[in-house]
Amino acid sequence: MADTEEQEEEQIDEEIILLTEEQKLDIAKWFLLNSPPGEIQYVATDLRSVLNDDNVYQKAASQAFPLYNKSHIVCLHFPNRTGEVLVSSYSELSEDEYLDPRTAQVGKVDHVRQVCTQIRPAGDDELPSPYIEEYRCALDVEVSKYVGEAYPKGVSSVYCTSGKDVEDYGSDFELVVVITATRHRPQNFCNGSWGSIWNIEFKDEQQTVEVRGKMQVSAHYFEEGNVQLDAKHECRDSTVFQSPEDSADSLANIIRHHETEYLTSLQASYSNLPDSTFKELRRKLPVTRTLFPWHNTVQFSLTKDLTKELGIEK
Repeated sequence: MADTEEQEEEQIDEEIILLTEEQKLDIAKWFLLNSPPGEIQYVATDLRSVLNDDNVYQKAASQAFPLYNKSHIVCLHFPNRTGEVLVSSYSELSEDEYLDPRTAQVGKVDHVRQVCTQIRPAGDDELPSPYIEEYRCALDVEVSKYVGEAYPKGVSSVYCTSGKDVEDYGSDFELVVVITATRHRPQNFCNGSWGSIWNIEFKDEQQTVEVRGKMQVSAHYFEEGNVQLDAKHECRDSTVFQSPEDSADSLANIIRHHETEYLTSLQASYSNLPDSTFKELRRKLPVTRTLFPWHNTVQFSLTKDLTKELGIEK
């Protein structure tokens, strides 16, 4: 048995050696980018051991980690714990600098280590005008209240992605709400994350606010198995262009409504798994050539079988 395992390991090593450096790099990046939420560091450790080529690993890590961190909206604490910064394409100022508009600070990020190493005050050119900041700040307050109620470990931020230099009424601008929540419990073989992005376009001429939402849920259960969930949902809505406070209240309610509706639909689909998904996974005609009686599954109760086998039936 030991000889067989050694032969298999030698064969795998030979196949890895035969790959070109470019092929190794592509494969390594694929594994890193497809790591479940909160598990990229574990994957990286194993990958480094398997590759046995530090040069290829460093290249793969330097390219994959920034993409992974942004796609999973990783939240990193400032060194002095005065706040946190979300790593996303909306907060990105440069390759390793990300803006936290709530504290008007910029964090320098080490993507591979997934830590914020330095902070600095944001420049005036990196922040929106006072007029836009009124809308951004009011929306940030309302969204923070909602996230605090809805997600035990949720974090949110609001960014201005278009029209940040607008000084007064008469022009369009766009804000983006980013919400992320994670639950990492590797000791219980379970990790999961929630992420939602809300693009909000303020159209002055039409006096309307257009809302586009994208929600994504990822989960990984790996106790004696490997089950992953990756669900996505998109939606649209609109409201009236109002004052900063009224707009913020209306937009927060829209976000709350759509996210609650989506979570409810997910829960409903889970409750129907035994009658739908699991049924489809089973063979249409078992090896015994006898159809499975879905109309009366109670007769296969584990408790009933055990009591019969142990002779303890009442």
